[in-house]
Amino acid sequence: MPVPWFLLSFALGPSPVVLSLERLVGPQDAAHCSPGLSCHLWGGDMLCLPGNIVSAPGPVLVPTRLQTELVLRCYQETDCDLCVRVAVHLAVRGHWEEPEDEEQFGRAADPDLEEPKNASLQAQVVLSFQAYPTARCVLLEVQVPAALVQPGQSVGSVVFDCFEAAVGAEVRIWSYTQPRYEKELNFTQQLPALPSLSVSADGEDVHLVLDVSEGQRFGLSLYWNQVQGPTKPWWHRNLTGPQTITLNHTDLVPCLCIQVWPLEPDSVRTSICPFTNDSHAHRNLWRVARLQLLPPRGWRLNAPCSLPAEATLCWQAPGGGPCQSLVPPLPRENVTVNKALEFPLLKGHPNLCVQVSSGEKLQMQECLWSDSLGPLKDDKLLVETRGPQDNRSLCALEPSGCAPLLSTASTRAARLGEQLLQDLQSGQCLQLWDDDLGALWACPMDKYIHQRWALVWLACLLFAAVLFILLLLKKDHVKGAARGRAALLLYSADDAGFERLVGTLASALCQLPLRVVVDLWSRRELSAQGSLAWFHAQRLQTLQEGGMVVLLFSPGAVALCHEWLQDGTSAPGAHRPHDAFSASLSCVLPDFLQGRAPGRYIGAYFDSLLCPDAVPTLFRAVPVLALPSQLPDFLRTLQGPGATRPGWLRDRVEQVSRALQPALDSCLRPPGTQETGFEMGPEAGDRT
Repeated sequence: MPVPWFLLSFALGPSPVVLSLERLVGPQDAAHCSPGLSCHLWGGDMLCLPGNIVSAPGPVLVPTRLQTELVLRCYQETDCDLCVRVAVHLAVRGHWEEPEDEEQFGRAADPDLEEPKNASLQAQVVLSFQAYPTARCVLLEVQVPAALVQPGQSVGSVVFDCFEAAVGAEVRIWSYTQPRYEKELNFTQQLPALPSLSVSADGEDVHLVLDVSEGQRFGLSLYWNQVQGPTKPWWHRNLTGPQTITLNHTDLVPCLCIQVWPLEPDSVRTSICPFTNDSHAHRNLWRVARLQLLPPRGWRLNAPCSLPAEATLCWQAPGGGPCQSLVPPLPRENVTVNKALEFPLLKGHPNLCVQVSSGEKLQMQECLWSDSLGPLKDDKLLVETRGPQDNRSLCALEPSGCAPLLSTASTRAARLGEQLLQDLQSGQCLQLWDDDLGALWACPMDKYIHQRWALVWLACLLFAAVLFILLLLKKDHVKGAARGRAALLLYSADDAGFERLVGTLASALCQLPLRVVVDLWSRRELSAQGSLAWFHAQRLQTLQEGGMVVLLFSPGAVALCHEWLQDGTSAPGAHRPHDAFSASLSCVLPDFLQGRAPGRYIGAYFDSLLCPDAVPTLFRAVPVLALPSQLPDFLRTLQGPGATRPGWLRDRVEQVSRALQPALDSCLRPPGTQETGFEMGPEAGDRT
């Protein structure tokens, strides 16, 4: 499995010799030897069978020392594996035999009478390599010329390229000759392990954690690895390990790669791309992709990474609706990102748009000419099809398909078919595309729209007149709505503390907004008109505007109600002259007795001042709500259906409850207790 070189460089340490790893291109093994020697690598691996040690018949070559070097075997520019190069140092062992062995060794007894070439030595050297789970044996044939044969002397070395091994593995190497004259050499080496590179997500951030040894200085670069053209650098820093790099998740794209190199002489730079198969990165890539118009008819898809995509042209009619594909007659085109492409068009048009799809999914659409040629036009696109023998047919592109011009279809193009043909023949249509199979024409529809302006103006005037009449009829209603819904508060003035409590409630309701009417704020009108006349006028106006009459029950109000229900009248002079509640019962009770109260009236009482069972049964025909415990229902009923927005009610309940609490506490204090805070009551002034 290919290993990222930069991690390999960090694992191997700061030595410039190791960091400048030699790169071997291709998968083939090879052998070479010291000057003066000749060597040959036998093809294919062999079985490792050392055999027994035998006596040397004369001078022989034997391995004396093993030496290793780490190199990179590369199949492509950045696709490399770690490989172990092995050098076997050889020496001559043994002495010349007696002349009777001349024929066996090809050497005369007198070396002065022998040619040097007859004294050359040849040996078969075996290299055995083990690194879990790999095991190999190779055979090297070495020949030493007579000039270098000196018993007991080293003759050079033979080098094998190379045994592939995983980083962090333990490798064992044996070497011996065939036949074996001495005990085999062995060598054990622990290859360095890689530091870890991990990617983790934390909400909107992505962390790149590079576990480099403490104090190790390295350069880090983030870049976009593009298939076409050079890479685009995005971010670069010189850092000291270990480090954690934080990125926003929206910055991740499939071709975002990390390039790292030790800050050492001749260090190797390498890259990894950890987001190639990340689904979020692929979605981000489409979000950052952009279409660009290159005048006069060129265009380009700009994106940091390559995209498998196809582009088509479509026609976008004004007023919305899907963009209608122009395939056929125009062809689909494979897209190469960041490369200028040509539209097969004669002219541009604001209604022509580009659709880019990946597979069967539409990823982006943009009308490139809308910026330079203005907004979408109400033009009709005519598709001309040419057949053999100069046969021609014309149709108009409609949402339902291409409709023939001269047809009975209920489309605008069919109704104006003859006029569009005349426009085409007179040269009023713009030709967008033309080839042997057909053509595309954009015909303006403005003049046909102008012919109907008179009818449109007439319809507009009629609509304006109807709207004006409706506004006049709804004038009073609109004014009332602007001020808020009306609420008429009726209560019994039991004492000054209760009057202050009612005044506080009325003031708080005015902030909703509601148009609150209460006798507390209308003393001059009460004195001038009388309680009964004032109540009749306010009740009639409130109900006509769609408002509500609120009956505030208190111990005094309950007592008055019982008197009316038992005797049908109230004792004259028993109540203050400005008390509208006693005067209003003559009209309120008939509404309840005759069933007209629901929807017009609502009852309320302060739960700390009155028991709920004290309210007479007759008045329970309408909702009777406790304040402030049922304040949400109370405010919702006063506002009416559909008048509240989400969150509005919660804020208003808190506001009204906060305003009521001091006045309610004041009513509950024993007489003679000193009061603090602001008071609201009759002295608050006239608010009508």
